[in-house]
Amino acid sequence: MNADPMNKFYICGGQFRSSVFQKLEEWESCKRAMMVEIDPVSKTSRKAVEYESPKEAAADELPAILFKYAYAVGNKLYTCTSTEIIIYDLPSFRVATYISLPIFNDLHHVYLSPRRGTLLVSVTGLDIVAEVSLEGKLLRHWDVMGADTWSIYSQDIDYRKVPTTKPHRAHVNHVFELGDEIWCTRSHQREAISLDDPARKIEIAIQRPHEGFLYNDFLYFTTVDGHIVVVDPKTLKIERIHDLNKMNGLSSEPLGFCRGLLFQDERFAWVGFTRIRPTKFRENVSWVRHPTRPHRRSHISLYDLQNGTCLEDLETEPHGIGVVSNLFQI
Repeated sequence: MNADPMNKFYICGGQFRSSVFQKLEEWESCKRAMMVEIDPVSKTSRKAVEYESPKEAAADELPAILFKYAYAVGNKLYTCTSTEIIIYDLPSFRVATYISLPIFNDLHHVYLSPRRGTLLVSVTGLDIVAEVSLEGKLLRHWDVMGADTWSIYSQDIDYRKVPTTKPHRAHVNHVFELGDEIWCTRSHQREAISLDDPARKIEIAIQRPHEGFLYNDFLYFTTVDGHIVVVDPKTLKIERIHDLNKMNGLSSEPLGFCRGLLFQDERFAWVGFTRIRPTKFRENVSWVRHPTRPHRRSHISLYDLQNGTCLEDLETEPHGIGVVSNLFQI
């Protein structure tokens, strides 16, 4: 049984910056933030948003400009670059709200809390989750390692101008809520934790997690090496693991850096993969057997999770997306 054709959806990410003379690090890799509408049936695309951060909100040399995450709620689209939160009106994609604060460094996720009516932001560069009002005021923050953030980082620095703060202590990259609790993923620790009660954890030991969100009463996490981990939010225990590498028939070469999960239904899901590129932070690609070899180009794939098969692959680089951050519908 094949999946019925899916409606058009969007890929959020960035366009690669090319360099003949030097190898670019991750924080230098993208020259332009992009959102592209994809028609999975005709394999055609349409550019929805093309964006470059202003100089005052980016590092002075080779800043990585890309959308790190985007998702729609009603007639608004919530997204972030490494240093900015941007809220677009839909379907026009006109900017409705722009927020950029000096503490913003390597943002990975922005989440509108339905209960709080505020924005929860993973500020990966400082390893904090920040709560920001829709008017752009910093309300509070949580250090995801339980430390005194300002004993580690200076409050007098504009971190938007700092190219990178790596290596990170936790590499917090996604925020979600379970009831009244705020949770986040800690990539380096391979877990998700409750910021209200850090003793409450979800262990994802198989590899470093990225997304963590509820879908039809279960939590779904992607791991960077190509797994979908399904967790019962009541017990906080793993219910099942989908190995996308096996579904593609791969035993040694990675699919790419796995990030971005869009369900068609509980059985069929699109997943995004970014081409593996060399980095001096080897721990970030320690799961890659041959990190210096050429790898698959960035792409998205459709999986039948019930039968454990890959139904379709679509390269994204010809459509302008080098780094695939996530997939979304409006």
